[in-house]
Parts: sequence; structure tokens; C-alpha cells
Amino acid sequence: MAFSNLTSKAILLYDEWIKDADPRLEGWPLMSSPFPTTFIIGTYVYFVTSLGPKLMENKKPFELRQIMTFYNFSVVALSLYMTYEFLMSGWATGYSFRCDIVDYSRSPTALRMVRTCWLYYFSKFIELLDTIFFVLRKKNNQVTFLHVFHHSIMPWTWWFGVKFAAGSGLGTFHALLNCIVHVVMYTYYGICSLGPAYHKYLWWKKYMTTIQLVQFIMITVHIGQIYVMDDCPYQYPIFMFIIWLYGSMFLVLFLHFWYHAYTKGQRLPKMARNGISKDQ
Repeated sequence: MAFSNLTSKAILLYDEWIKDADPRLEGWPLMSSPFPTTFIIGTYVYFVTSLGPKLMENKKPFELRQIMTFYNFSVVALSLYMTYEFLMSGWATGYSFRCDIVDYSRSPTALRMVRTCWLYYFSKFIELLDTIFFVLRKKNNQVTFLHVFHHSIMPWTWWFGVKFAAGSGLGTFHALLNCIVHVVMYTYYGICSLGPAYHKYLWWKKYMTTIQLVQFIMITVHIGQIYVMDDCPYQYPIFMFIIWLYGSMFLVLFLHFWYHAYTKGQRLPKMARNGISKDQ
């Protein structure tokens, strides 16, 4: 009886909470509730940390060079497209880089931003293949806690962002930056996957950590504005805190990597080279 009452209360709370969701997302794939996203992420975590390594334990690693080349350059193309869409749905057409709140209207520009936000959310499922390739190639040392955490938390938190606040400058600046960074990062990984003959074109490898570091500095500074602006009626301040926390956390991690790699002259930790190299 007690469990039944608790379940009923939980359902009532969920119904009360979900009714504030953006009605423009009604019927969109994976947006009915957070449970499909949670299930996919749970399956992913189980596979890359337990089932996958066990299945591959007595098998030879897969040779996935051609598949990975196609995958990496496909992500580059998708990131370029999302960058363009973010720009044309707000960032190059009116956002102020200050207090840009969610536009819940059904104007063509607002709906374009909703579609772009959903596509960015969905792209995080595509990027789960990064870790699956590690497992199939028996590169288990690259399946670090931070790598798995990053790839798990992004689609989960973005489900809530899309469901309740698809759009706005405050909520999408980090996504725009991330798309730009991914163009650079996945171009690097694509060239890497072509083989040693192409590695001579990767002279700019040393700048990638700097690019990621600048990304997190910009995210943290931009989102931190909300704490010093007098009147910014952003509809869901909790999202601003989550973005700021995430940006700050990875900024600290990358500063740590930078210090050990360049100031102390040590080789970059494996976590930076393999686990965090495709962050956000």
C-alpha cells in the first residue's frame, strides 16, 4: 500500500511537471518522456563498461578504419550544418550575446531554432559511437570514467533543455561553440583514420587542447553573465546553472591537463589524449 501511494504521488508530480513542457515538441522523436533517452544511455554505459569488453575479451580487435573515416567526416559535415543552422536561427540574425531568453513563438526563426536544438540533442546519440569503436577495437584504456560520463550526461541533460527551453542565446551558445570545435576535432580524427601517410598533415595537433580550453573559457564567461545582469528573465535559471557547472568543471580539468602537458613538460595524461578529446 505504501509503495502504491508513493508511485501514485510520483506519477502526479511527473504529470504536474511535464505539463509545463514546450508544446511545440509534441510528437517529436524521443521527446515523449525522458525514459527512452535514459534507457539508451543506460544500455550504452552497460555495453561500453561491461558487456562489450567481455564479448571482445577473446576476440581480435576489429579493423574499422574505413568505417571510422566515414563516421568522422560525417560528424564534421553534421557539425558544419548545425553551426550554420544555429547561426541562421539566432546567433547571426539577432541574438545579443547577453540576455537572450527562450522564444516560445511559432515564428519561422523560432521553429528553426527548435529543430536545430533537437538535432543537436540527437547528434549526441550518434557520438556514442566514439566509445563503441573503442570497445570493438579493444582500446579499453580509452574508455575512461570522464569519457563515458561526458557522453552520457550530454544527451540526458539536453533532453530537458529541448523539452522545456528549446532555443535562446543563453541556452545555445555552448552548443554553437561545441559544433565549431567538433568541426576541427573530427577533421583531425578523420585524417588520423586515413592512415600514417596522412599524419604529416596533422601539424596542428598541439593546438587542439588550446581550442578546447578556449571553448570552456568562453562558455563559462558567457553563461556567468546571468549572475551579474540585473534584469534577465530567463525562464529556467536551473539550466543556466547546469551549463555553468559543466563548463567550469571541464575548464578546471583542461587547465590541469594544460599545466602538466605544457608548463611541467609532461606528456598529456591518457585521459586528455583519449577520454576527453571529443568533449561536449
